[in-house]
Amino acid sequence: MNRLALAASAIPASDTHAARTVVHGVSVVCDPFGALYMPAHETLVVSDLHLEKGSAFARRGMMLPPYDTLATLRILEHVIARHNPRTVISLGDNFHDRRGAELMPEVFRAMIQALAKGREWVWINGNHDPDGAFGLPGTSLDTLHFGGLLFRHEPTLGARLGEVLGEVSGHLHPSATVRRREKSIRRACFATDGQRLVMPAFGVTTGGLDLKHRAMQGLFDHERLVAHLLGRDRVYSVRFGNLTA
Repeated sequence: MNRLALAASAIPASDTHAARTVVHGVSVVCDPFGALYMPAHETLVVSDLHLEKGSAFARRGMMLPPYDTLATLRILEHVIARHNPRTVISLGDNFHDRRGAELMPEVFRAMIQALAKGREWVWINGNHDPDGAFGLPGTSLDTLHFGGLLFRHEPTLGARLGEVLGEVSGHLHPSATVRRREKSIRRACFATDGQRLVMPAFGVTTGGLDLKHRAMQGLFDHERLVAHLLGRDRVYSVRFGNLTA
């Protein structure tokens, strides 16, 4: 799924097929747009927006398409309209660098203010934006315990199982590949073994890291690991053993 094309098209507000799963006893919904919804708490979670990535590259003399922020925010508008959450949690790397929030054009700042109106908004600090969301509504935190889960940007590595129960994180931009009708299809995905969950990147110009990459080793119980792959209007759930490299 090309997320830039998705942002420019007519996006259905309903008639989509999400995937329901449970993380450490908490029921959650994996939305096809790459957001996680907690129905019991009316809370929406997104990760790795990487807003103002194009402008960050431009300041370094490298040109990327300049519409990444607009496209990402348009998709966020649609997913918020679908779920109408009371709380939004953005799991770090909200901006592509430390100056992204400060230098963001006013039109995009106004879009975020409109999305946040009447809601609680939490910005989790990431490795790209450790100083918080400058001049925007909401609260900036390093971690958040909420609704029986622990929200942070980077997954805890090298920890014992009991130390990561209920952890929801981003950072790694997980993706997975399946083979269908003699063709391999690669998609961004939610990855969970029921004890912890790693979110897909929400930003339209972010890449993905395959679940079988060595950076993912030790994060999950592979016998229980399921990849919830993003499609245009549905989520495809595939067990780790059925994925291709």
